[in-house]
Amino acid sequence: MYKAFTSKNFPIQFLGSTDFFRFHYPFHQNLNFQLHLLPFTFPQFVSRRKFGGKFRGFSSFSSKMTITTLPSIKDDRLIVGDKVVLTAVPANVGVSPVTHRSAFIGATSSTSSSRHLFSVGVLERHEFLCLYRFKMWWMIPRLGKSGSEVPVETQMLLLKVAEESALTDESSTDSENERSLYVLILPVLDGVFRATLQGTSENELQLCVESGDANVKTSEAMEAVFINSGDNPFEVITDSMKVLEKVKGTFSRIDNKKTPSHLDLFGWCTWDAFYTDVNPQGIKEGLQSFSAGGVSPKFLIIDDGWQETINEYRKEGEPDIEGIQFATRLADIKENKKFRGSGSDDSLQELVHSIKERYGLKYVYVWHALAGYWGGVLPSSESMKKYNPKIEYPIQSPGNVSNLRDIVVDVLEKYGLGVIHPEKIYEFYNDLHGYLASIGVDGVKVDVQNIMETLGTGYGGRVTITRQYEEALEQSVVRNFKETNLICCMSHNTDSIYSSKKSAVARVSEDFMPREPTFQTLHVAAVSFNSLLLGEIVVPDWDMFQSKHETAEFHGAARALGGCAVYVSDKPGNHDFKILRKLVLPDGSVLRARHAGRPTRDCLFRDTVMDGKSVLKIWNLNKLTGVIGVFNCQGAGHWPLMEVAKNEETSTCTKLTLTGSFCPNDVEFLEDVAGENWDGDCAVYAFNSGSLCKLKRKESLQVGLRTLECEIYTISPIRVFSNDVHFTPIGSLDMYNSGGAIETLSHSMEDLSQCTIKMTGRFCGRFGAYSSTKPRRCVVDMKEVEFTYESGSGLLTVKLEDGSISREIDLVYRYERR
Repeated sequence: MYKAFTSKNFPIQFLGSTDFFRFHYPFHQNLNFQLHLLPFTFPQFVSRRKFGGKFRGFSSFSSKMTITTLPSIKDDRLIVGDKVVLTAVPANVGVSPVTHRSAFIGATSSTSSSRHLFSVGVLERHEFLCLYRFKMWWMIPRLGKSGSEVPVETQMLLLKVAEESALTDESSTDSENERSLYVLILPVLDGVFRATLQGTSENELQLCVESGDANVKTSEAMEAVFINSGDNPFEVITDSMKVLEKVKGTFSRIDNKKTPSHLDLFGWCTWDAFYTDVNPQGIKEGLQSFSAGGVSPKFLIIDDGWQETINEYRKEGEPDIEGIQFATRLADIKENKKFRGSGSDDSLQELVHSIKERYGLKYVYVWHALAGYWGGVLPSSESMKKYNPKIEYPIQSPGNVSNLRDIVVDVLEKYGLGVIHPEKIYEFYNDLHGYLASIGVDGVKVDVQNIMETLGTGYGGRVTITRQYEEALEQSVVRNFKETNLICCMSHNTDSIYSSKKSAVARVSEDFMPREPTFQTLHVAAVSFNSLLLGEIVVPDWDMFQSKHETAEFHGAARALGGCAVYVSDKPGNHDFKILRKLVLPDGSVLRARHAGRPTRDCLFRDTVMDGKSVLKIWNLNKLTGVIGVFNCQGAGHWPLMEVAKNEETSTCTKLTLTGSFCPNDVEFLEDVAGENWDGDCAVYAFNSGSLCKLKRKESLQVGLRTLECEIYTISPIRVFSNDVHFTPIGSLDMYNSGGAIETLSHSMEDLSQCTIKMTGRFCGRFGAYSSTKPRRCVVDMKEVEFTYESGSGLLTVKLEDGSISREIDLVYRYERR
């Protein structure tokens, strides 16, 4: 504990070593204190004497005091701990600490502007992973080692810093100086300004700060970039989000949000089945074909194509201009004539009620755009006039046009967007959602969200208008649907990410595109990497896939361990029920993993799509087990905006057979589900091969895979019960995420000669477990059943009868008295 201190006319108290304050020069002239009483060194805490500003105080988020990792600037170098992160840091750049190891990086300018480009230093010789927007709507990862490789619109930068100490002699052999340090650099929102990172050909790392409104200006960005560090990259990201959630107060982490119930149910989306030709008869045919195969969706998304819209620019008898469909505008909040029909049975209300009753659907969602439709709303429509819409013309930021342009925005720049004023947008959403709720709709998928960033002029800037729309949307959804039944889409800008208060589900990659063979591996890889950031704020939505697509096994397995909703976009009658039964339980629920599926630590700085040698490994946790998916994403495509040599074909069309390896230690935080006194031994079950082996925590197993092949491993920590019974459940062996079926594990001793191991869960098909010895009896729901036991591998298998999936399984072990 440190002593409290005060200042004249401006009282401040340090209550203990876990309270931290941020100071900006110049200080109040009467602020007097004793430096030796502070839990940090003053030169380290305020890094630049020319840095103007203010004083703020916050409580820390850790009880530990690790002064050595506090970012600071010394001799024009940004130093984290004893590692040099950036060199040639300009004099107008400074840091203002937040906790004992995190800080904001900011910069000042002599001029006021709506957009600044600040150099924050030179980045060289550090491996990095970044997430950047390659087009306006979506992020993808990029790897590199220098500032010149940091792309425009970078929204997360993770460095692996392994250089020798910057503050000790270069000849030092202290092993501590060689240990990798993960440094997270996050551009965030600073008031109404939004920040991103980008590099230059001279390896400068630049900070871009912009408002999106020429009349909203600043000369400083004091809290534009957050920096944090640690020896575990996943903990660094999570801890950073906890700090930012409290300090910024503009968003909520997923742990503090209520998630919608559809996430744990199998679903069907109409998009790839019908596109905008969706109609009531097609929906009924699709649901009937699922039912006939014995796997019925429990939630449905009626995607684009149900709304009443008008396109004023299509000329009858003339061919369409490319992309002109995106200039279409919403004319009414009610459904179009396809869903009104000639009879009451074809109305949207009757459709929703009838398909719920007949097919057991629990949730029906419908699609709409954040602005109403792709082109906004139609100002001349009588139904829309009450919202006072007007045509606005999007203005893209220089960052957007520096990467891939998008035809949607190009079209809207020409024809304009029907925009409802932010003061009226809640009324619009409330009317729309109120009507939908009144006819039985349960929630909405809201698309094209990033378009708001182009409409900030005259509305206080891009952050301001985005936040106003997002707040109105969330309030309306909760009011009318009583839950956060909302799926956000095309929302990968930080304006939206750091304004998300209640939205708990969002798409985390570009669409699944069944007609694009080179996009399939990119989709899986992009989702897993994007989940590093987005998975802290929302439950990642991996998008739909098609069960009879040539890559269905690849996509299905990925979603099984993604911690996401599982839904498909099959055309009626075009299903692979063998694959679906590996994902969906007989009651229509799915075995969803606990967290966002993310790349393993050793994959973070490898190009698992284009380097021709690295497999992608994705890890997750269940209640009592871990799971790892190993995917060969090589040889089937290449990242957008990545140059591919003319003689380099392996990244696009050559099928590659790779050998990768994994170990139980690849599952982060496995000890959290292992129970007490775990010695590190695990049972590892391979889903496709059906093999079981025993591995120590850091013992590796190799796997060979061709392009677009994968294997899923359940990693189950082995528990030691009385009389030296080594046991662990695997789960439902016929499901991709076998271990997701297990809910509880316990044991009891009747006397010294008998031990009973009890498990509950959602089991179907074959139940499996590892056991070091054969039990005497197996009891399922109080009925003794037969089982098989392989003494070589220790695999115990029970074939379960059809019926309820909520089961209790008891294994009884008896010992001879001595």
